[in-house]
Amino acid sequence: MNLKVTRRKLLQAAGATAFVAPVVGQTQIPGPRAEGRDTPKICLQVGDSGLSAGNLVDAGMRRVKQLGVDHVLMGGGPRIPWEESRIRSIMENLKSGGLTLGNMMISGFPNTLYGRSGRDEEIEKIQQSIRAAGRAGLPVVEYNFYAHRIVEGYYEETGRAGAGLTAFDYDRVKDLPPLPQEGAHSLEEMWGNVTYFLRAVVPVAEESGVRLALHPNDPPAPLSRGSGQIMGTVEGWKRLVGIVPSKANGITFDCGVTREMGQDPVEVCRYFGERDCINHVHFRNVRVGAPYEKYTEVFLDEGEVNMFAVMKELVRQKYPRLVYPEHPRALDYDRESAGFKSYYPGGGGYAAFAYNVGYARAMLQAALSL
Repeated sequence: MNLKVTRRKLLQAAGATAFVAPVVGQTQIPGPRAEGRDTPKICLQVGDSGLSAGNLVDAGMRRVKQLGVDHVLMGGGPRIPWEESRIRSIMENLKSGGLTLGNMMISGFPNTLYGRSGRDEEIEKIQQSIRAAGRAGLPVVEYNFYAHRIVEGYYEETGRAGAGLTAFDYDRVKDLPPLPQEGAHSLEEMWGNVTYFLRAVVPVAEESGVRLALHPNDPPAPLSRGSGQIMGTVEGWKRLVGIVPSKANGITFDCGVTREMGQDPVEVCRYFGERDCINHVHFRNVRVGAPYEKYTEVFLDEGEVNMFAVMKELVRQKYPRLVYPEHPRALDYDRESAGFKSYYPGGGGYAAFAYNVGYARAMLQAALSL
């Protein structure tokens, strides 16, 4: 038996084991982690809306899946009252394309908004719709409660290399009169209307296993054609979830709107997350000239919101529902696409959504790896 070992053989053996033996005390770099039961889930919108990244046919669903997105929302649900069979059909169709529906917007109740005759009939239809959603397995129903949404104040600004940005200036619209079909409604009147609504529908949502998510006023202007904005301040958000305390009575937390109001998105996210009343998340960035009144929606990487800190807070909370990287910016590629029409001034389409999804997923994977 030859026990002689050359220096060359020793070096060869050491080199071979260097690839398999970990260095003592060295921390291995964690790989990207996938979405799970107790993590945020990146989503996109599907359907016929101008903000949809795909529709409900095979090619439309494939567009969403190609971006690595498995969860979707719908910005416009069927007319109320919803039927279980209809909701279930939509969800099964999306499932055939590898997509899970996690949120659907409900609308069509103007008498309820304005406290007019006929609101009880509308609320009954909403109750029926919530029960149908629960039986079909839809976890979140989103809604708005604007007396008027002052989108007339939006205009386009030019961003980097000519990209489109969406700006808002209250000075442009502060003197607009109420619309005849809407009228002017005081802040306390709108609080009375939403209180009446919540006391009727939140118990039904709770029984049905459905969470409600009220979107904040966006833009959060002081007045909107003479009407008060119940969700135009963080204090308003807090007041809303306290009307009927329940995980079924929650909000859509929008970190961009939070900053538009001059607030710290991470602190606000922590406040509502610790009370388990964030039922949906909008993930976008802004630059603010004057809180509530003047701001510009920008690319996710260039605004005042610390997007990574927001995502880390959601991960820390083990927030398990949808995160929507919305309001894509206008890129030339989208502008030059046949049939493209911007939903907002300075807004974009599919290519810009691809950018938003990539950025949001990077934030999520980095937060999950900490």
